[in-house]
Amino acid sequence: MKIFHSLGHVIGGTLLIAGTTIGVGMLALPVATGPGGLLPTAIVYFACWVFMLCTGLLLVEVSLWMPKNTSFISMADRLLGPMGRIVFWLVYLFLFVTVMIAHIAGGGEVVRDFVGYEVPHLVTTIVYTVFFVPIVYLGAYSVDRLNLILISGVAICYLGFIALAAPSVQASYLSYVNWPKAWMSLPILFTAFTYQVIIPTLVNYMQRDARKIRLAVIFGSLIPLVVYLLWDVIILGIIPVEGANGLLEAAKLGQNAVAPLAHVVQDGRIYMVGKYFAFFALTTSFVPLSLSFFDFLADGLKWKKDGIHKVGLCFLVFGIPLVIALKFPNIFLVALGYAGGISCALLFGFMPPLMAWVGRYKEKFPRKGYRLPGGKALLGILMVIAILILVSELTQQLW
Repeated sequence: MKIFHSLGHVIGGTLLIAGTTIGVGMLALPVATGPGGLLPTAIVYFACWVFMLCTGLLLVEVSLWMPKNTSFISMADRLLGPMGRIVFWLVYLFLFVTVMIAHIAGGGEVVRDFVGYEVPHLVTTIVYTVFFVPIVYLGAYSVDRLNLILISGVAICYLGFIALAAPSVQASYLSYVNWPKAWMSLPILFTAFTYQVIIPTLVNYMQRDARKIRLAVIFGSLIPLVVYLLWDVIILGIIPVEGANGLLEAAKLGQNAVAPLAHVVQDGRIYMVGKYFAFFALTTSFVPLSLSFFDFLADGLKWKKDGIHKVGLCFLVFGIPLVIALKFPNIFLVALGYAGGISCALLFGFMPPLMAWVGRYKEKFPRKGYRLPGGKALLGILMVIAILILVSELTQQLW
């Protein structure tokens, strides 16, 4: 019985990591990485997975130093001081806003795919957003019930899409290679491989057992890597990189990876299942994200989650991102780039090795607990890579 109990914890933690990782970023990946070709994309995926695995394990290390139920912001306050807490809070806020914008813009496009392009983007975007406001207003229970349905939809549609689309893959499309363009997709990859937000919860859920947590992080982050690679093989094998309906054109229009299928597949079932998959994948991450943003603002603003304050929180969570998404309807990929290249690069790329450095070499936390190997060299390399990603994203957007 002990073996089954232990295995159950590892499986539960693994699924928690995988479920947190897979979301809206998946719809953007083939559009962002496709222009580089399959082989460069696979290598960049693996490199990003290794990087995010290291920073995730560093956050496990930091979490185990802290008392039970310590949040990220409290960790930053303890190790980096009040300024670290302020920076962490502001960057976290920027992450929530940019990812919410991406979800709302992408959701409006997905709904428009269903109802037809004669319906204005403004209408479909508002409908998609307003539909979920009452669910978030009602709280965690309603979100949890809905999410079970959405996750089931993601799994069914993903498997159905792979089965239907695999015979249409053209090997000639998969031989395309352009290394520089593959590396330029790293900011969006950061968003797609982000799961570190769940680490403090995972540490408590797995009763602070470092060995089990480490296994859950490794296997839980490995599942999205496999899912993403298979998804890319199918999309890159069906949709050409260049041309009127290619991935480069989709990138210019700010579309997700499913949109070009309407013009390039002969079997209408592939596009239909793809549309349902896009809806479920986007919404599965949108609803919990909205609730997390709601709780984050309630805590930061010290507002009670009832009465006029609750209405105000819903307005902040949905209203500001909705206005920006309506103003810039093609912002889907840009918003994800900002989220990954700025927020995720700082919060989940740069901060974990920095906090580990301070904890190990300044605060002198005991070595008897779990510690990621590599010493100062690995911590320094990880921080440098995170800064390079940040600079790359700012360079792309400003110039």
